[in-house]
Amino acid sequence: MSAPIRIGNASGFYGDRFSAVREMLTGGPLDVLTGDYLAELTMLILGRDRMKDPERGYAKTFLRQMEENLALAKEKGVKIVANAGGLNPAGLATALRELVAKLGVDVRIAHVEGDDLIGRAEELGFKKPLTANAYLGAWGIVECLNAGADVVVTGRVTDASVIVGPAAAHFGWTREDYDALAGAVAAGHVIECGAQATGGNYAFFREQPIGVPGFPIAEIHADGSSVITKHPGTGGVVNTGTVTAQLLYEITGARYANPDVTTRFDTLTLTGDGPDRVRISGVTGEAPPPTLKVALNRLGGFRNETTFVLTGLDIEEKAALVREQLETALERKPPAEVRWTLARTDHRDADTEEQASALLHVAVKDADPKIAGRAFSGAAVELALASYPGFHVTAPPSDASPYGVYSAAFVDAAEVPHVAALADGRRVDIAPSTKTRALTEVDEPALPEPLPDGPVRRVPLGRVIGARSGDKGGSANLGVWVRSEEAWRWLVHRLTVTEFRLLLPETAELPVKRHLLPNLWAMNFVVEDILGEGVASQARFDPQAKAFGEWLRAREIDVPEALL
Repeated sequence: MSAPIRIGNASGFYGDRFSAVREMLTGGPLDVLTGDYLAELTMLILGRDRMKDPERGYAKTFLRQMEENLALAKEKGVKIVANAGGLNPAGLATALRELVAKLGVDVRIAHVEGDDLIGRAEELGFKKPLTANAYLGAWGIVECLNAGADVVVTGRVTDASVIVGPAAAHFGWTREDYDALAGAVAAGHVIECGAQATGGNYAFFREQPIGVPGFPIAEIHADGSSVITKHPGTGGVVNTGTVTAQLLYEITGARYANPDVTTRFDTLTLTGDGPDRVRISGVTGEAPPPTLKVALNRLGGFRNETTFVLTGLDIEEKAALVREQLETALERKPPAEVRWTLARTDHRDADTEEQASALLHVAVKDADPKIAGRAFSGAAVELALASYPGFHVTAPPSDASPYGVYSAAFVDAAEVPHVAALADGRRVDIAPSTKTRALTEVDEPALPEPLPDGPVRRVPLGRVIGARSGDKGGSANLGVWVRSEEAWRWLVHRLTVTEFRLLLPETAELPVKRHLLPNLWAMNFVVEDILGEGVASQARFDPQAKAFGEWLRAREIDVPEALL
């Protein structure tokens, strides 16, 4: 049996730890180092960069990381695959070749393109977005690596594809090796968000020291099974909990669609494999769907905000007064959207002024930057000597800033070019999958027997469950898991959609779907429309729903004493 391929990750987002590339290259053996630089918000940022300069549109941080580490990677025989090309993978590849010549290292650069559909947006029915990018799969990366590339940069491929591609190239998998591909997708999904797999953002962080977590590694075997680990001596922890949390991150149901395979998350099994090692096995895959997801970003208008500090007594009355005054001041040209939020952060009989204070936040949006700009924030500050006692705000008046709107569309995979631009200058067209299967939900599994009745205690739900949450366009997902079969027997009957809505009242009027993953003792809730038009639209206090799960864990509920 062939040895596994060791694939590390050094970036979970554009702006992640700069030193991670060197840490991963020097921390222990690797075959491939990957990086995920693209998120829905990042594509909007890169789109605005490209508006200013058509030569931009890629992650400049990656280029600086390569300047410091490319020679080291070559010396250690580590190939690099990253989606840092963003909206301009060809431009990044050109910049990398210039860097190679400057450094005098023998490194072959290739790139993958075709995902950028902005030139055909109207033809495809997308109107006039700022960015329009289809999620490509792994086979362009495979082609580049098989042709001898040392570095492969891509545009918008799925996050897991930068891991699936090297594994498929290494083992010679075919398009229909669905189980192996699905196993690599699962491993890729775990490590693509960097330190979230090694103790970062982990619900049970108090149980052992986390420090500064190292970045994760997936040891992927020929059958697609894998071991998630990290370099020895690095911070953080890898256990079944950290891996479960990341498996639940930003998914929907048991079928997880990628352009090359649909992975059945309800089939995988996690087992400990020693200190800081967790094995993922048993993953099955199915033919991919016939369509590709397209991420669309457009400029939605302009936004601004002001936060009033309300201190001491009569908080509600102070809030009502300043709200009435500001709305009166804006009557002549009111912003198209005004959103007020009062955060009762104040404490009774507080021994510091900050603890005696609440925050009244007002955010506005409008198509006209003048209306959302100083016309709004100036009107707020002009009330300084004419409003509630103790008036002050957290920041001076500001101009409006543009905000983005995200939406998703789907196109037939045959409509999207997928091109591997090889290191020797040749270009190879990658055909779409010939066998496909429409994506459907799995039947809900049979529920286990509930726990017998017994004494209960009212405690925060987080005493029993872990959670991880995140954004998917305007929707949010919130995955929860428990760590014993008994707790699962209780949770699956107790945390219904009805109970979820009661615990999180912001979801009460929104569509909520629950998906069960019994192999993980886990469930995933998908809440539609809670994030409005996506993270860039800043529709709520936590615009990416990163702390959504921690809110749920803090809610109190009657829990069987046997579980505590």
